[in-house]
Amino acid sequence: MNEVNLPSMWFKTSLGEVLLSIVGGGTPSKSNASYYQGNIPWMSVKDMNKNILKDTVDHISQEAVINSSTNVIPAGTPIIATRMSLGKIIIANFDSAINQDLKALFPASGINRDYLIGWYRSIARIIEELGTGTTVKGIRLEVLNSLEFPLPPLAEQKVIADKLDTLLAQVETTKAHLDRIPEILKIFRQSVLAAAVSGKLTEEWQGNTEDWSEKKLRDICLSISDGDHQAPPRTSNGIPFLVISNVRNGFIDFSGVERWVPQYYFDELKEIRRPRRNDILYTVTGSFGIPVIVDTDERFCFQRHIAILKPNSKYLNYKFLFFLLGSIQAFRQADNIATGTAQRTVALNSLRDFKFRIPPLGQQTEIVRRVEELFAFADSIEQKTNAALERVNNLTQSILAKAFRGELTADWRAANPDLISGENSAEALLIKIKTEREAMKSVKKNGPSKKT
Repeated sequence: MNEVNLPSMWFKTSLGEVLLSIVGGGTPSKSNASYYQGNIPWMSVKDMNKNILKDTVDHISQEAVINSSTNVIPAGTPIIATRMSLGKIIIANFDSAINQDLKALFPASGINRDYLIGWYRSIARIIEELGTGTTVKGIRLEVLNSLEFPLPPLAEQKVIADKLDTLLAQVETTKAHLDRIPEILKIFRQSVLAAAVSGKLTEEWQGNTEDWSEKKLRDICLSISDGDHQAPPRTSNGIPFLVISNVRNGFIDFSGVERWVPQYYFDELKEIRRPRRNDILYTVTGSFGIPVIVDTDERFCFQRHIAILKPNSKYLNYKFLFFLLGSIQAFRQADNIATGTAQRTVALNSLRDFKFRIPPLGQQTEIVRRVEELFAFADSIEQKTNAALERVNNLTQSILAKAFRGELTADWRAANPDLISGENSAEALLIKIKTEREAMKSVKKNGPSKKT
């Protein structure tokens, strides 16, 4: 752990020196189904996905508590993961049993609970790095107890916890606003496409939609086919063979290709199944309705769950076809005729019969220009949003780091010397904590009762 300069009135101690106990848990026998039919919350790492827990995924019976090594932890007690999810700490607003991968921290009365929680979150990455193990990492209790703990006076702990509560709430509010932007942009892009294919995007165009005519895809494409229905021969390298996961909205992911076919297989393909630059690929099975423009001269082939449309340039701008197939109008047609249950499929003949109102080529070109301009605007907003999110995420760690270096409360200390000196000092507090720990040892009180 990096050396941190603390305020002179703070003490450097260890986590183990400020806790009265660390209590673990256990898992009731899975062979007894009745153990898991009770109403006592039973917490495991799969519940460690929130800061404050309102319920657990699993519940157990009182008999399960009695006949296992689990312990019921009082509401409000900090609970950490010591195996998997390292660095996570939560509190539950209810009494809960815990399994063996979790530990409950019982701080001395001189430790503010929220200060302890904030400090633990501030070193989450360090705790992850301290984890050992091959398949699943865990942190040993002796390592946990030896973690360096910055101890300020009790009054200052409360001030730090309150400041963190305010500042981090503001950060979370900002993050929540930023998290909504991608969904807003998705809706915006769909609105642009809807306006594009309906004519609203070019309402001032001479004639507007008067010159538009309804066409089936089969009438404006040279061909509409799909991949080979026979399992192709495999090679360790050669011609890439695409599956649905390689077709993403807007681009082909060649980096994710895991199958290749020999050159002769590609050479024997019919021309309608050979991708050429400016053809359109369109997924027709499972996650159907994803179009992508072929923007490469690289040779490749693909499975039958992907259709290939070769637009007729006499009637169709290939980019306009791409926007048509990405619109909600196209998706609705696909959704209405898709068959199957586990994996719904759009039949090739049904795809060929998709109907759209098609404008003259000149207007298609103008629509493409305007859509690309608006999409570029949306892309720039998305890039700025991602950059802002990264800064916000870094801000959280920055605030936590400053809090536990004493930087957030420098002015408060200067204004409140009586609250950090004498009997209120960190030194006096540490003595009280040691006394409390000794008293706990003398009565051999090692943790909470298993009674609920």
